[in-house]
Amino acid sequence: MSASKPRIATTSLAGCFGCHMSLLDIDRRILQLAELVEFDRSPINDFKTFGDRRCAIGLIEGGCCNEENVETLRDFRKHCDLLISVGDCATMGGIPAMRNTVPLEACFAEAYLDGPTVYNPSGKIPGDAELPLILDRVYPCHEVVKMDYHLPGCPPSADTLWAALVALLTDKPVELPYPLLKYD
Repeated sequence: MSASKPRIATTSLAGCFGCHMSLLDIDRRILQLAELVEFDRSPINDFKTFGDRRCAIGLIEGGCCNEENVETLRDFRKHCDLLISVGDCATMGGIPAMRNTVPLEACFAEAYLDGPTVYNPSGKIPGDAELPLILDRVYPCHEVVKMDYHLPGCPPSADTLWAALVALLTDKPVELPYPLLKYD
């Protein structure tokens, strides 16, 4: 690994990993990306903590639905020069934010007590100290930390991710043509 390559870190918070799949969908260009960068903390390489150097770019998929998501996002802001919210969950809360219209107690009751497929003879809602505290609602990333760029889509296309990363890594403006941002 070359010390001169910029580092990229990625994570998935409250999301479905579709944006990471889109990153992998750059296909053979992943080899070109590997020539440009080193991957730091990421499910791509299964590194769970940051290395000893700053990261040039952090890609964040998903919003924040629990205290662990908030902690992870703040850690990325601390270790990355640029943060990019990738996909609708990171930029707007996405599907997980549908719970924002329902009181948290009602969500717990449906998930653990009253749902049509629930089998819970104890009638208890999980409350183990190992489980991260659920937030009152799902927050998009920019409501928790400063985000530098936003790539919309569910998920953004591989070409959109590629164009944004190459522009940022080569110190060019991120100019995404309409076909990379339209979703119809």
